[in-house]
Amino acid sequence: MWRAVLVALVFVGLMASCGEGSTGSSGSAEGGRYDAFPEEVELPKGEPWVIIATNHGRMSFALFPEEAPLAVSNFIFLANEGYFEGVSFHRLIPGFMVQGGDPSGTGTGGPGYSFEIEPPQRPYTRGGLAMANKGTPNSNGSQFFIVLDDLTDQERLAPDFTLFGQLKDDHKPSVATLAKIEAVPVAAGSDGEGSVPQEEIKILSVTVGAKFDDGCSATWSAC
Repeated sequence: MWRAVLVALVFVGLMASCGEGSTGSSGSAEGGRYDAFPEEVELPKGEPWVIIATNHGRMSFALFPEEAPLAVSNFIFLANEGYFEGVSFHRLIPGFMVQGGDPSGTGTGGPGYSFEIEPPQRPYTRGGLAMANKGTPNSNGSQFFIVLDDLTDQERLAPDFTLFGQLKDDHKPSVATLAKIEAVPVAAGSDGEGSVPQEEIKILSVTVGAKFDDGCSATWSAC
């Protein structure tokens, strides 16, 4: 059972920012440059992964195409388009989540389209890669967040956000980078929430690849 009061206090804060950061299907959102959701995206035949390189280090994530095919396809499409390069994580709540994926850096931008929210198939644990949304159907876009604690076990987040990847917690550099990002000082924004990073947390590149049965583990072009 969810503890309604606790969930409401934390969940509403996340929803408010996600709502500003999501887009409709009209493509009118700030930063939007696509007319429609990319329906035909090639998914790897092996185990897909993504490396998010930031100015604080690199993080490797396993992706979940069977659990969240739309979100994985969308992330792969935008990554291969270079959409996330130079984009900052604009919102950080230590012990909760760090959010990015908005080219405008304001929390109000998106790709110009939105798509279906796929219910999570596993709990939100530290290192989870999830889609931000505005709390209405079909409101996923380009904004995403990385979970910074075991939020499901702590009953701090309802299962309303698509979970499409997980940090490789056996990869020490990835764990160290996430810790560095979480340690960035924050200050209150205009809404009073203490979530504005006081140091830039910028995405330098996003590399997508896959691990195959023959042992090859590299970018798609190399495997």
